Amino acid sequence: MHISVFDLFKIGIGPSSSHTVGPMIAAARFARHVASLGIDRVATVKVELFGSLGFTGRGHGSDAAVLLGLEGNLPHEVDIDAAPARVQAITSEGKLRLLGTHAIDFRVGEHVVFHRRERLPLHSNGLRFTAFDGAGETVAERVCYSVGGGFVVNHEGIPEGNDATPSGAAIPYPFATGDELLAQCTAHGLCISTLMLENEKALRPESDVRRELLAIWHAMEGCVRRGCEREGILPGGLKVKRRAAAMSRRLRAESLGSDPLLVVDWVNLWALAVNEENAAGGRVVTAPTNGAAGIIPAVLHYYRRFVPNADDEGTLRFLLAAAAIGSLYKRTASISGAEVGCQGEVGVACSMAAAGLAEVMGGTPEQVENAAEIGMEHNLGLTCDPIGGLVQVPCIERNAMGSVKAINATRLAMSGDGKHNVSLDKVIRTMRQTGADMSTKYKETARGGLAVNIIEC
Repeated sequence: MHISVFDLFKIGIGPSSSHTVGPMIAAARFARHVASLGIDRVATVKVELFGSLGFTGRGHGSDAAVLLGLEGNLPHEVDIDAAPARVQAITSEGKLRLLGTHAIDFRVGEHVVFHRRERLPLHSNGLRFTAFDGAGETVAERVCYSVGGGFVVNHEGIPEGNDATPSGAAIPYPFATGDELLAQCTAHGLCISTLMLENEKALRPESDVRRELLAIWHAMEGCVRRGCEREGILPGGLKVKRRAAAMSRRLRAESLGSDPLLVVDWVNLWALAVNEENAAGGRVVTAPTNGAAGIIPAVLHYYRRFVPNADDEGTLRFLLAAAAIGSLYKRTASISGAEVGCQGEVGVACSMAAAGLAEVMGGTPEQVENAAEIGMEHNLGLTCDPIGGLVQVPCIERNAMGSVKAINATRLAMSGDGKHNVSLDKVIRTMRQTGADMSTKYKETARGGLAVNIIEC
């Protein structure tokens, strides 16, 4: 099964890919499934959220996401400005329009249930949808899981919809591990981004690949721009003040030569801008998750602003190389904070960004792999402990730290010849094992770490 660049980079909505984007997709799919059975039979729907979704779903807008999804909205197209009013209308009226057409009774307090102490078998982010007719008989029931990065799998753990390329697709250069990726590059004389492009071309025309990748980049640019313009307090009750707008004004007034570390401030700004937008429920690109959505855009902005001769072609190759690395984590470990902690989100994004930057800096496949390994090695054990269950503290600043770390990982890798003691495959295996050993309270449940040691106010 090939994992496409467009599986890892999805235009969506904040604040969480696993708790907002995934549930919305799952709800929309269930609504379409019910419609195929006869939508007029449905009188109401019950949605149950389990595990990590049960613990922190309210703070991540999971309830709003499933309402919008049941009405047929998808993350990449939902009107983010109109969505809050629509959710409020459903709540106050007690009516929901299934797929936007069929009105059903829906009382949010009764029909959206958060199971804080119960978990479904396959993953911490479990959902159960049940449709009932007017007599209270079950019309349809479906269990699914939001497994990180907006990926949704069924009750057997099998991806559905567009979450993965069919296993029968004829990919010219298949790889499942870092060693296999390097072997393919060596055998065919290809850099990592070219190899990934050739695989994508087996699925869709090259012109489509390039156009859609540029759309991803422009969505990232737009998110940074909005984050640098908007001010105020982020929603959720922590009273976190947006900082990017003031920081942007200050940096634009300063000369780059006035401070040798001003470049770091710019990288911090771009990451903060994205993750403030994400926390506000804005339009973001899952890269590979929403909680870590600021790292790849920040490092790409660094490339575009500070690397000589940067251009659109380099941007495309950055994203392709980053996706090749991200696919290894998705395939052999996890990109879900609810499964392995924040090492699976910020750690993976840092690793992907380091690889992408090394690629466009002219790195060999071995140097790119080394950059990716360094990016993860120094994020091992990173916990997911959001205060109040919100993707704000420590998540927003953590993206800034991860962005700077990715750039440094690239510089370290580019100073060598690609030979190193710890392979990317070994560090991915270690990350997976560390996540398995990590206490559940450090996996996006808001029951450990900073989440219980900082007083909410």
